[in-house]
Amino acid sequence: MSAASEGTGPTGIAVPGRTRQRITERNGCSIGELRDHSAAFTAAQLAMALVDQEGLIVTANTALTALLGEESAELRGEPVAELLDLASDRRGRHAYGEVLRGRRSRYRCTRRLKHPDGRPLWAEVTLVPLPGSPGVLLSVADVSERRELRARLRHLQMHDTVTRLPNRALFFERLTAALESSAYDHGCTGRIGLCYLDLDGFKAINDTLGHRVGDRLLAAVAGRLTECAADTRHTGGGGHLVARLGGDEFAVLVEDSTGAEQLADVARSALEVLQRPFDLDGQRLSVSASIGVVERTVAGTTATGLMQAADTTLYWAKEDGKARWTFFDPERNAHRVTRQALASTLRPAVERGEFALEYQPLVGLADGVTRGVEALVRWNHPQFGTLTPNRFVSIAEEDGSIVQLGRWVLRTACRQARQWQRDHPHAPPLFMSVNIAVRQVWDSDLVADVAEILAETGLAPRLLQLELTESAVMGSAGRPLQALQALSDMGVRIAIDDFGTGYSNLAYLSRLPVSVLKLDGSFVRGFQDEAHPNPADETIVEAMVQLAHRLGLTVTAECVETSGQAARLRRIGCDTGQGWLYSRAVPPDRIGEMIGTPPAA
Repeated sequence: MSAASEGTGPTGIAVPGRTRQRITERNGCSIGELRDHSAAFTAAQLAMALVDQEGLIVTANTALTALLGEESAELRGEPVAELLDLASDRRGRHAYGEVLRGRRSRYRCTRRLKHPDGRPLWAEVTLVPLPGSPGVLLSVADVSERRELRARLRHLQMHDTVTRLPNRALFFERLTAALESSAYDHGCTGRIGLCYLDLDGFKAINDTLGHRVGDRLLAAVAGRLTECAADTRHTGGGGHLVARLGGDEFAVLVEDSTGAEQLADVARSALEVLQRPFDLDGQRLSVSASIGVVERTVAGTTATGLMQAADTTLYWAKEDGKARWTFFDPERNAHRVTRQALASTLRPAVERGEFALEYQPLVGLADGVTRGVEALVRWNHPQFGTLTPNRFVSIAEEDGSIVQLGRWVLRTACRQARQWQRDHPHAPPLFMSVNIAVRQVWDSDLVADVAEILAETGLAPRLLQLELTESAVMGSAGRPLQALQALSDMGVRIAIDDFGTGYSNLAYLSRLPVSVLKLDGSFVRGFQDEAHPNPADETIVEAMVQLAHRLGLTVTAECVETSGQAARLRRIGCDTGQGWLYSRAVPPDRIGEMIGTPPAA
């Protein structure tokens, strides 16, 4: 075969004339076009190479040799998988093999290489089969600058511009990763901790001195927290993530906690460093922090659950007086959750008829005869069972549902009092005592409600007694005082409940339309030790009874539990008693059995 009958293919390898002719015919291009393709391949700025079915380089262009710092001849026959680390993982190795066998149209991946000058290089590697040929075209693009730009943009997205700390997005990314990481299965503690803090007094500084000073203070706070978190005394040699979550809220994440004591050390240290004054260009500022601390096992913990616990605990720290750290308390949290559950279902519970009344007798101390009863509301909750007033009345006062509930209690109690009268027409009628919240006086027309209910039920006004706490009555003025006076003018009796524990402003007793004083149980309990009585207790109670009688008031003693207490109260002139000695709060049918009959004592 003559030299004229031979030539080179696009790979630069010598090709026999007939073979070259077949390639030309198959590809539909002339020898000149093939030479043009070969020249374009060689001169292209994109690093490329032709690879055979075995994964060996057949030829490489100038850009690839420059990128890898190798000569073309040195690259020929080199396995691409080793050169570019294509077989480092099982999925990549499989995809690469599929492209070589022509079963996959493309394989693309990013690999970290080393530039000839020693700097790291990020390369985007692409392999595609050549149409009509068993070979594969390899291209390698330097994407280092693109990745660097992306990293800078991500840093800006994930960090706070004021403090340069990780922001909320990065914090939650790290928190989620820490909770999901399998590293906890290999010798780590399997626990995680969080200190969630809020600056006390920051808003005042921000509002009075401006946002510029506020931002500088936040940056200074961030610096101190970062130093505190890096202190090996609290980290065990490592560091913790400090993040600004927004506003004046910061978090310190302990990803591999050694226990509650470590979190306590971090919280104490953070509180200490923040309580030192800040000097901002000669301007001396002071702040403190409230910190909620949570520490628990990773297993079963979610990012949302951890943050909710931390937020709740931070609220407790502020509620308890600020400038302190507080540990998460499951029992306290259960009470809060229960309270929230009650608050959300209280209003519809009245409409669903979940409330009921029980009645506790008010007994004459002189003769032991039941003179009246106090209505005590109970909530038959479908989830929590029977609840006494101390579990839900304060909630009802806060959300205003006490007005609706109080109206129902008043109507039900008055209706029951009339029913007892009808059932026992020859017995002296019992008076009905009903507790009234101050908000019922402010948020409703209590006088109109009482008048309407008395007219509706037919109960005489003199047989209705309304009880208000001492603190509420003694502080009355304006509308509440007018309402109490109008009720008294109507004939309704007004009683001061828990007398002796609130204001005890005796001047009010001469001006308020009060008929009854109910002595708080704390005074009566002092009478229980009959073997060693305290003379002071009896002197105080006797003085209050005498004062009430001089003002024309009757006195009821609460929490009477023994016959000895009853005897001493009777001796000093107390009018009526209420307590377990006579009866607990009972359903209405049990009261019917007591009417006109003195209980056994």
